[in-house]
Amino acid sequence: MRAVAIADFGADPKLVDVPAPEPGPAELLVRLHAAAYNPVDMKIAQGVLKDRMPHRFPLVLGQDGAGVVEAVGPDVNDFKPGDQVYGRFSDTARGLGSYAEYGLAAEGGGVALMPAGMIPEQAAAVPTATATAYDLVEAARLDAGQTVLIVGATGGVGQSVTQLAALKGAKVIATVSPDSTEVLRDLGAAETVDYRVLPVVDQVLDRHPDGIDAVIDLVTQPGDVAEIVEVLRPGGIICSTIGALDPDRLAEREIRGVNVMNTPDAQTLGVLADLIDSGELKIRIQSQVPLDEAPGLLRDLAEGGARGKTVIKIG
Repeated sequence: MRAVAIADFGADPKLVDVPAPEPGPAELLVRLHAAAYNPVDMKIAQGVLKDRMPHRFPLVLGQDGAGVVEAVGPDVNDFKPGDQVYGRFSDTARGLGSYAEYGLAAEGGGVALMPAGMIPEQAAAVPTATATAYDLVEAARLDAGQTVLIVGATGGVGQSVTQLAALKGAKVIATVSPDSTEVLRDLGAAETVDYRVLPVVDQVLDRHPDGIDAVIDLVTQPGDVAEIVEVLRPGGIICSTIGALDPDRLAEREIRGVNVMNTPDAQTLGVLADLIDSGELKIRIQSQVPLDEAPGLLRDLAEGGARGKTVIKIG
């Protein structure tokens, strides 16, 4: 099968031919029609995470995908050939990922039936980014009437966080660039802050001098956290996706800090499918490319920020 893989950490991703996997017990073989880019894909390719994950080369890249069940292994009860599914297809220990014509998924893992009416290109964009957004909003314990600042709102995770926080009834302040302001407003942001004009903290405190309730931060590095928490009132909470927080130090300032690590499961994907089916949650695709153009795309995306999700069309 065709796949985008690396021969070693730090090597350029290339389109290669590798054997198609076979499903083992409680596994699904899925003919993938689409995969989605996530920043972690390039971290894996560059070797940033090599000490924390088993791996085998050639290593097919990609976490998220969507397609049709081709075959099932023994002891699979909830899926059958012909089912349309979406979820996570990464198994670095066996060199498998979603940037390929076929992928494997465990029945009890992060795979679920595709939302009704969705095409694979949309469904593939959901698992990592949107499930992470869901976990962030749950961790922040957002409620109606609270005010939350979303730092890094323009990417795939940020756009889903904006929508999910607004669905909770929270007032969302989203950091934006000029070309993304209308997009974030349409997704539910009550206020926007252009981070290119003035420091975000100054702009937020100018409008909310008594502070706000929560921050969901997708980009701030550990050395800059002390500044961003200035927008929080005592008792507030900040959640980070990059492990930037020291909860004990924040507690000394009467601030709760939560580092959120996400691994999508079938239950969460089912909840998201319902929200997508109802039209309450929208998935915005930034761009789509065929599989043979994916190696160049990965190099380009590693150098710049995202606006929505980038999807790889496989077949």
